[in-house]
Amino acid sequence: MKLQMHSIHFDADRKLIDFIQKKADKLDTFYDRIVDGEVFLRLDKNEKNENKIVEIKMNVPGKTLFAKHQSDSFEAAADEAVEALRRQIKKFKEKTALTNQ
Repeated sequence: MKLQMHSIHFDADRKLIDFIQKKADKLDTFYDRIVDGEVFLRLDKNEKNENKIVEIKMNVPGKTLFAKHQSDSFEAAADEAVEALRRQIKKFKEKTALTNQ
């Protein structure tokens, strides 16, 4: 799946980008018609521990799915966001299967 990565106000490490790409690629096993997606990596300005935000937007035919998670590491936030998208994809797939019957 083609993902555009955007790191806001910092330069993301290649390992982080590859990690997120690999996690997102697993979504193809649940739904093979994902068109593309965008990932936004942000650092929250406050000084608390959970200041890393990952937002993922996925385009599927007829709909855009979105997940945003905040954690103390980008990897953990990406895991949560991908898991939320997995649940959304399963719901979307069930709904389209019901309307196509």
